Amino acid sequence: MQQTAGKKVRAAEIIRRLREVISRPETELDHRNPFELLVAVVLSAQCTDARVNQTTPALFEAYPTPEALSRATVDEVFPLIRSISYPNNKAKHLVGLAQRLCAIYDGVVPESIDALQTLPGVGRKTANVVASVAFGVEAIPVDTHVFRVGHRLGLARRTSKTPRAVEEDLSRVLPTGTWAEGHHLFILLGRYTCLARAPKCEGCVLTDLCPHFDRLQKLPAPRQGLDAKRGPFFCGSRRHYLDRYDEVSDRNGTLQPTCPKCGSQNLFETRKGTSLKRVLDFKINAFPS
Repeated sequence: MQQTAGKKVRAAEIIRRLREVISRPETELDHRNPFELLVAVVLSAQCTDARVNQTTPALFEAYPTPEALSRATVDEVFPLIRSISYPNNKAKHLVGLAQRLCAIYDGVVPESIDALQTLPGVGRKTANVVASVAFGVEAIPVDTHVFRVGHRLGLARRTSKTPRAVEEDLSRVLPTGTWAEGHHLFILLGRYTCLARAPKCEGCVLTDLCPHFDRLQKLPAPRQGLDAKRGPFFCGSRRHYLDRYDEVSDRNGTLQPTCPKCGSQNLFETRKGTSLKRVLDFKINAFPS
């Protein structure tokens, strides 16, 4: 209980600071109504918002309503979204959800998360986004950015390895009334600052509150004077050069470059002298919609 209370205090301060530097915490998907938002969110799975925004104008011009889209065929929709990832499946989903909207919901996008999840191509994350953005429902959609940022900031438990588990963690610590806002703040933080491969910690206002930043500071300092001609890698424990390294999980389950000769994980890249050690991080390759 005490640990959760501490996270709540930290979460409130995180939201406060992010508000100061992110002036418009809202979706970057262009839309004019709940139907267009629903379509855009379905298309955004495994795809950038920028690409979706380039694609939807022509799609909405051809099919501006659920009724119009319900009468289309998959072959007619496909050319309009061919530049989007997984266009075949998404074309099927769009036609299917439009048909179900017309058959079950009189062509009106439902407001509840449960009802939205009955539509083809709509999982919990998509339903949470639409319910939150279009209808003001208190929800925390968890995409790859929210998943990563929630873990890096220590607001999600290390054992929470699914989007639903992270959603539950965040709902326990984020202040009531800030869930939708917090979702957008975390997405924008993850999209532009807390990047997956190379976070821009130097430009982040949360470094003193971030366990991931602390772990990065504990990485070994670069080694000077290494001879790249003797091998691309250097073992700092036994001081020998290597042509290759193995990968072995450490106690946190992170795959670490490991010396095949002595088993040390204190390895360096010889040209730049930088450590090969990896910090604990969280990501999901195949993310549900």
